Amino acid sequence: MDSFSLSNFQLVDKVAVVTGGAGIIGKHFCRGLAEAGAHVAILDIDKPSALELAGELKNHFEIEAIGYQCDVSNVESVTKSIKKVVGDFGQIDVLLNNAATKSDDLGAFFSTFEDYELEQWQKIMAVNIDGMFLVAQAVGKQMKSQGCGGSIIQIASIYGIMAPDPRIYDGATYLGHQINTPAAYSVAKAGVIGLSRYLATYWASANIRVNSITPGGVESGQNERFKANYSNRVPMKRMANASEMVGAMIYLASDASSYVTGQNLVIDGGLSVW
Repeated sequence: MDSFSLSNFQLVDKVAVVTGGAGIIGKHFCRGLAEAGAHVAILDIDKPSALELAGELKNHFEIEAIGYQCDVSNVESVTKSIKKVVGDFGQIDVLLNNAATKSDDLGAFFSTFEDYELEQWQKIMAVNIDGMFLVAQAVGKQMKSQGCGGSIIQIASIYGIMAPDPRIYDGATYLGHQINTPAAYSVAKAGVIGLSRYLATYWASANIRVNSITPGGVESGQNERFKANYSNRVPMKRMANASEMVGAMIYLASDASSYVTGQNLVIDGGLSVW
């Protein structure tokens, strides 16, 4: 590009795949992509929710959107889902690798490090890092075969770049459970950043850009005590809204960031500065 235009932020007729697309932040990512003109393939373990969201996007933004059931931790499920996406849309231009889990057993998930069960650790890793690998592998292979590049964006976490402050968890609960940030979550999210940087150089010659987004704490069911404790650690004095992650994602997905790869964009209200 010889000159910049605001049209560089548009994604008209691009095909975007979003894993965990029906989730708390995923829904906002999907809506942002659709509003920018992209067709959206919504992959989620919860197929009914993915289908419902796809219908909303099609009706509101007049783009094509399809929901797919996909378990990102299962290689066969990932392979079949990406094959279906390519069959339905013909191509993939953007991947938002967003799917993550806090487990179906919150008691085990929030257990102390000393008592953390290997099985629980492996369940978290299977989705939060193995799933990133499997989806990036399948989509990157497709992008490379298309020969026209693409953008891969992987969602990390503030606790992939810094350690949690145990003081903010005093009296804090999430959906009724006393909470903390377990090591399994931090280690997996740090791995997302490492994987993104590796793939940025690995696929650079194919013009496939790979970046990560690191959100700070997003309001999603925490009690008032936790929100106050967390906000007191943040220069902007509040937690994030899920919608505040969307602008960065559109930037990284679009030609506005055509010379940006291997970067980790932190959106944390200044938490990591202190």
